[in-house]
Amino acid sequence: MLRSSQPPILVGDRMVDLARETLCDGRGDVVPLRPRAWAVLRLLATRPGQLVSKDEIMDEVWSDCEVTEDSLVQAIGDIRRALGDAGRSALKTMPRRGYMLVVDAKPIDATVVSGDTPRPSDTAELPAASMPHLSIVVLPFANIGGDPAQDDFVDGVTESLTTDLSRIAGSFVIGRNTAFTFKGKAVDTRQIGRDLNVRYVLEGSVQRGGNRFRLNAQLTDTETGSHVWADRFDKRAAELLDMQDEIVSRLANTLNAELIAAEARRAERSPRPDAMDLYFQGRALQNRGVTRALLTQAKDFFARSLVLDPGNIEAAVAAAQVEVSVGSAFMADDVNTHFQVAETALNGVLLHAPDHPRAHMLLGAVQIQTNRIENGIAQCLRSLALDRNLADAHGFIGLGKYQSARCEEVEGHIQEALRLSPRDTRAFLWYMFVGLAKLGIKQDHEAIGWFRRSLELNRNHALSHFHFATALALVGELKEARSIAEAGLALDSGFTIRRYRINAKGDNPVYLARRQRYFEGLRLAGVPEG
Repeated sequence: MLRSSQPPILVGDRMVDLARETLCDGRGDVVPLRPRAWAVLRLLATRPGQLVSKDEIMDEVWSDCEVTEDSLVQAIGDIRRALGDAGRSALKTMPRRGYMLVVDAKPIDATVVSGDTPRPSDTAELPAASMPHLSIVVLPFANIGGDPAQDDFVDGVTESLTTDLSRIAGSFVIGRNTAFTFKGKAVDTRQIGRDLNVRYVLEGSVQRGGNRFRLNAQLTDTETGSHVWADRFDKRAAELLDMQDEIVSRLANTLNAELIAAEARRAERSPRPDAMDLYFQGRALQNRGVTRALLTQAKDFFARSLVLDPGNIEAAVAAAQVEVSVGSAFMADDVNTHFQVAETALNGVLLHAPDHPRAHMLLGAVQIQTNRIENGIAQCLRSLALDRNLADAHGFIGLGKYQSARCEEVEGHIQEALRLSPRDTRAFLWYMFVGLAKLGIKQDHEAIGWFRRSLELNRNHALSHFHFATALALVGELKEARSIAEAGLALDSGFTIRRYRINAKGDNPVYLARRQRYFEGLRLAGVPEG
């Protein structure tokens, strides 16, 4: 690559040398930057004082792979940290438009730069810590059996999965053109990690036998060569494109949780975790359940992440989700205070990232639970238009239908969520929503089945215990009801019938009337009146 003839420029006490492609501090020492972050800085530095649009940066820096705008946000955070004290003032964010680098008016003499230093792109093998967070390549899935008629379907799974994984917050996904150069070749995952600078390799195979398809997939850590996750999916052969969409959705949702857990484990080993390390640790805690202890720890990780990088959109969204969870689970006497905090934060995020799917979904969740149900459902539908795999949005729509007294419609929305993500870390909430709907129309024994399944999936949620205890009490199973209620109170000792009653999430008269039965069930189960 030809080097720029533009003289070095000064940004605070940092020097950007485009000829040598280095960022140096006041002593002349090179400040390390990941290759993509350097590419963003280089582009901005070639046009100092000018707005460079987000689209232009994405097209220039990530032309070879499919990533979301989150990768640009992460790169901007890396650059601001590398620029030191001048980072916040010199690198300007122009909301919804792009970024601008403000530098000293006069370029400085290139002779102050000592010696030839290696460029970021010259590094042959980068240590794992320098690889982008949640970076992955999806290798072409193998067509077991070699039936040429299945090639298009198998390649389609690979391509769609590449696209859908790029929607995961903070992900960096190698583009299909590069990935397909490995088709049909024996690969060394550790070498691929070094060559492509990625932390994970996803491999798989598809085999057809009669009227069934079997898909095997495995995720490998390129640093160690060890398997992070492996699974098998069996599906009855149906209309191929519909089946492809369902398989890809299930894989993408499963991998989302697995990759967050893997990144969190990496972060635990890091002596100096960065903003995204802290974010992934917080998200892993959120995926474990909804308890005061888990949420408090997660909130701390997100707060620390935002101190390191105030522009970390993902951390801001996740922190808002903590507030939504507190309000949703009746963990406070005034849940609306928490919903208000979340709404303010999410509106702030959407000013900077108007197409952020989870921000729209969580804003919808807030609106659903603050008596703006139709607006909330619309926000959830908007999130699904942006990310079709966002199964939790279907769950929140189901909650909205319950709170608007349309209980008969709830199960259909939850079944759609489960179709997209049957092993989702949030599925225990969806089962609870159906249980509430069944309880609302006095199908108490069916409700018990849904609540029991909710607790089987995740016991770290006091509200699931209380609803389950309610249903058991209403059918006369008082001994089990009281045992379940005691387990719920061990998770949330501050929960009372009064708290549950005063925080009704809507004013629909049918919804409010149905809640009266729940109060009686809670009393029978031994929940304190308050």
